[in-house]
Amino acid sequence: MVIGVAHITPLVALIAGIVILLVPRLLNLIVAIYLIFIGLVGLGVLSGLGIH
Repeated sequence: MVIGVAHITPLVALIAGIVILLVPRLLNLIVAIYLIFIGLVGLGVLSGLGIH
């Protein structure tokens, strides 16, 4: 099996799901970081870094 770009997202999701099952507190951290990042991007705070 050749792993291409199309396989990266499902593999990351699978690995993240297994890690979250093993360490449930990690889910809180991941969600918090995601929400903060999305909020900063939405407010345009990170536009200076080239993130739109």
